[in-house]
Amino acid sequence: MKTDPREIIARRAARELRDGFYVNLGIGIPTMVANYVAPDIEVILQSENGMLGIGPYPIAGSEDSDLINAGKETVTELPGTSYFSSAESFAMIRGGHIDLSILGALEVDCSGNLANWMVPGKMVKGMGGAMDLVASARRVIIAMEHTTKRGEPKILQACTLPITGMKVVDTIITELAVIRVTSRGLTLEEISSETSVEEVCRLTDAPLSVRKPVQGML
Repeated sequence: MKTDPREIIARRAARELRDGFYVNLGIGIPTMVANYVAPDIEVILQSENGMLGIGPYPIAGSEDSDLINAGKETVTELPGTSYFSSAESFAMIRGGHIDLSILGALEVDCSGNLANWMVPGKMVKGMGGAMDLVASARRVIIAMEHTTKRGEPKILQACTLPITGMKVVDTIITELAVIRVTSRGLTLEEISSETSVEEVCRLTDAPLSVRKPVQGML
């Protein structure tokens, strides 16, 4: 059975976590990272809606509808979990207390610019916390599928959608590759066993420098 590409992305993103990190997980694929935190490290997951100490997704049948993340998904709490207002939550973010933010994206470009909050012409509920997170977190990782549902690249030479943040992305993790954003552009560091360097380059609109030897993702 073929592995869900979202699980591949979330599992690899979890390897970027470090002991003692305070981490914010964005809506979508990033929230799945909570299921793959290594057992030998302590990571404190924060949610914009006012929760510090988020655990993995609950087992079916044991959900508590009062425990939700920013994406309105039911979650679990860990020992020591605390709850607070959205105002206090954003004070943590804007105060620079988040070591790492893992977010989804619509587009990322070779300068590390990020577009992840709206598509012109479609209904938008609001910016959410993305702009605060990319401006304030010490490091930003994008966890997203490599192409759109139509097979079009999401990693571009220049973003075409409204920008969330300029030069804010440090690393891009997809089901196909791990790409670092550097001052000289994008560097391909790891690829999935299901693909090749040539295929990753073909599905990426931006030019890629290739670190040799390229490592396997998992």
